[in-house]
Amino acid sequence: MALDVRDSRLLDLVDSEATVEQLATGCKFTEGPLWHAVGRYLLFSDIPENKIRRWDEQSGMTVFRDPSGKSNGLTFDKGGHLIACEHDNRRVSRTTADGEVLTIASHYEGKRLNSPNDIVVKSDGSIYFTDPPYGLSSKAKSEKELDFHGVYRLSPDGGTLTLLVDDFDRPNGICFSPDESILYINDTKRMHIRAFDVQPDGTIANGRVFAEEKGDNGVPDGMKVDVQGNVYLTGPNGIWIFAPDGTHLGIIIVPERCANLAWGGDFWKSLFITASTSVYRIECKVEGIAVS
Repeated sequence: MALDVRDSRLLDLVDSEATVEQLATGCKFTEGPLWHAVGRYLLFSDIPENKIRRWDEQSGMTVFRDPSGKSNGLTFDKGGHLIACEHDNRRVSRTTADGEVLTIASHYEGKRLNSPNDIVVKSDGSIYFTDPPYGLSSKAKSEKELDFHGVYRLSPDGGTLTLLVDDFDRPNGICFSPDESILYINDTKRMHIRAFDVQPDGTIANGRVFAEEKGDNGVPDGMKVDVQGNVYLTGPNGIWIFAPDGTHLGIIIVPERCANLAWGGDFWKSLFITASTSVYRIECKVEGIAVS
């Protein structure tokens, strides 16, 4: 059984007989899954290998980009361009229609970012991302320029980078509620999710702890929501699912330690999971928030 049920509402989201299917393996450490709806393929980062890999039903796993700047989180902007958090280059990049990779965020108030990690695009085109130190090399750690680990908003025109919050220990996964009124950010070190009210100007306020994780064999990392507002978070033993009120509904058990997840498939009900050396998929009953 792929489920650890803590609340019967979990069975409204995932069938009790659903299975976790391994799609690809042989990677070093997988992260940042992203579904391309038109091409019907999955992109994901293999950070130690410095590659973005691609998977589809016909071809299996292939290489999409090499080198990748040791990318982590991936998404698309409102124009359909690939946006990547690059650890090696300590930046957020955009890939243009002709394949050129451009820097869209690399410094805050003249100081280099740490290592942008996870990212989400709001419907107005603004880009929100977390910036923990996880991707810094040994040399880069000695050259660290910021004395905090922030969460940022890049304006839709790309001209203004705003620091939203700087009191996280290790900010990591980030996502919006379905109506974008709440921004969820998890803190890997503190093992919890915080929720913030999104203000009219795109900033955030009223931070509070939404939910906590406990246990070994996993920590808060990647995070997504479905159309009903349930929150899916990597953690000990698999994917932890929380109701919109913060109630822990249960866990999708995954064979390897989970790092990230993404919705996809024809009806956005397939949950793709990057976990250590492999990529997995489980079919759900409720669709996730589409990335388009």
